[in-house]
Amino acid sequence: MDAELHFDIPLSFAIPLVVVCLLLAAYLSAAETAITGASRPRMHRLAQQGHPRAAIVNALLDRKDEAVSAVLLGNNVVNIFSASLSTAVLTALFGAAGVVYATLAIGVLIVIFAEVMPKTWALLRADRVALALAPSIMVTLTILGPLARGVAWISRFFLRLMNVRTDRTPDAEEQSDALRGAIELHGEGQEGDSAPAEKAMLRSVLDLGDRTVGDVMTHRGNVVLIDADQTTDAIVTQMLAAPYTRIPLYRGEADNVVGVVHAKDLFRAVKAAGDPAALKIDAIMTAPWFIPESTVLFDQLEAFRARHEHFAIVVDEYGALRGIVTLEDIIEEIVGDIEDEHDAIRRGVARRDDGSMVCQGDVPIRDLNREFGWGLPEGVATTIAGLVLHEARRIPEVGQVYAFYGFRFEILKREGTRIAELRIVPPAAIQAGN
Repeated sequence: MDAELHFDIPLSFAIPLVVVCLLLAAYLSAAETAITGASRPRMHRLAQQGHPRAAIVNALLDRKDEAVSAVLLGNNVVNIFSASLSTAVLTALFGAAGVVYATLAIGVLIVIFAEVMPKTWALLRADRVALALAPSIMVTLTILGPLARGVAWISRFFLRLMNVRTDRTPDAEEQSDALRGAIELHGEGQEGDSAPAEKAMLRSVLDLGDRTVGDVMTHRGNVVLIDADQTTDAIVTQMLAAPYTRIPLYRGEADNVVGVVHAKDLFRAVKAAGDPAALKIDAIMTAPWFIPESTVLFDQLEAFRARHEHFAIVVDEYGALRGIVTLEDIIEEIVGDIEDEHDAIRRGVARRDDGSMVCQGDVPIRDLNREFGWGLPEGVATTIAGLVLHEARRIPEVGQVYAFYGFRFEILKREGTRIAELRIVPPAAIQAGN
């Protein structure tokens, strides 16, 4: 027999009403999780492709705090109403014990069917659920928006009293960390080596804003320079012997770079003139482009694009020559070493059967780290010889052995005070007994 509630709602009507409340609570829980878990980059891309619901999701994400407040407000109202209704029904049936029965029954139903199940479903498919529910969430926001804005304002007021930031704009570091985290998650669970390679390239793009041309330039000790006061025949001979197409020209001293000559321009002019002695190198060379070694790589890449040039002379704060940087150097910083006959890592390192490396002292530490997966510090020195000097605190003698950072370094050859060649034994080779 049907019992009557105190406010004259029959039991046959109250039970379906509780079920409806649970369904609404489940919908609102799924909506809340979908909005908070939806990928803004993916929604932005879908909106650009003309997806109508993606545009709605983007609008909701722009008002995320208001949308979440509206959904939470509706969810709490529905849950409280269903709990009150169940308590009234069971109290009418079982008296005071009905309060306990209502608490247990409605608590289990809400936790399982109105919270855990819908939120789990929405969390696993946040983007799909957000797209599916976006129109109805917008309707919910329209209905509960004014009240939700009032609740949000009150919440922010008390948060400000506790010195908690309430602005929605993340700082640059947070945005960078979020992007780097997304990169690290890219390809998780995929087979093959494509995902690690892609992640390394994406990380390198972000690092362009943190590195300078001084980190990737060819040091002046490895730069081929030609004296512009020599005869054209001598310059042509040196150009043919050099492995590069662009060579800086100097007068008097190496720091006085006066121009850059391109092999094609020189050889074209020689062929057109017939007699090299009649040529003037000043008419063939182009003006040098000087940049400070503190220039950020990203800025230099943009400058290369703007000037339509691939070659720049790097100088220090006193104007002294530090080296050269090319467009290829920056591209290699992104995609990894582009193997060719000019790479220092190929000319300067030889593997031994025991796992050690015989290395020229001027090989950059960064090249070694990227080539062999080492973790030698790059901030204290540019070359491997510079790192040994930094750690040794003295000019080492031939035959001396040093151990630091888990590696062993043996000095094989010295030229004056410069370490010309050394043997590097990585940790794996040391553990193997070498």
